[in-house]
Amino acid sequence: MARYEHLPIYSKAMELGIYLDTVVRNFSRYNKYTIGEELRNLSRNIIKLIIRANSLADKTESLFDLVQSCEMLKTMLFYAKETKAFANFNSFQHATGLAVLLCKPAWFINEHKGRTGVRRSQGGSHVWRREYWDRFIRDDG
Repeated sequence: MARYEHLPIYSKAMELGIYLDTVVRNFSRYNKYTIGEELRNLSRNIIKLIIRANSLADKTESLFDLVQSCEMLKTMLFYAKETKAFANFNSFQHATGLAVLLCKPAWFINEHKGRTGVRRSQGGSHVWRREYWDRFIRDDG
């Protein structure tokens, strides 16, 4: 099995999982065992998918599953906010920020697997270099 502890995406996933575990403790009893359980399960699943994708030669299916799990996690975070499960807005904001940082590279790698060069956003103002995302998912040092 390939090493995964050094991957930046793995450390972000662990940080998000631990943070969600801590935040869910402050949910009300009802939300803790419904929405909170779903959030914890999704964050653990994302960690598992990162480990699986890192150890496979063909990462396409695992990366697709990772992107889907990330989108579900972000959706559930917004659902938890709307149902007022979070004790305060700062908890939601921090969790969502971590989720976006985690999911953006997964989406990019899945969409552009095998392509090289530069991708411009629709407005053309941002240039996303594949090398940046490659550094995010693997250790060059």
